Amino acid sequence: MPMMCGGLGKPQPADQEIQKLVESLKGAAEEKAGKTFVVFVAKTYTTQIVAGTNYFIKVHVGGEDHIHLRAHKPLPHCEEETSLHSIQQSKSHDDPIEYF
Repeated sequence: MPMMCGGLGKPQPADQEIQKLVESLKGAAEEKAGKTFVVFVAKTYTTQIVAGTNYFIKVHVGGEDHIHLRAHKPLPHCEEETSLHSIQQSKSHDDPIEYF
């Protein structure tokens, strides 16, 4: 069943493309969190189709700690880079990725 525009897709395992995206957002995530992450590994993600794509990504940041990132990738004609919208800290491996 295709995803409805505006709805979140099903969570799926992160792949190399998502890891590359997460790595490009690491500096912005550290700035928003006010700390440095030694470990920064994408685990799962989901997307939301809007005027571009929102990515909601669960990232392992060491030990049992995880964060959730919300990033926005504009439509190609906008010629803009993907940017970090917000983060949620103090997440666990079992916390579901939800809209925020």
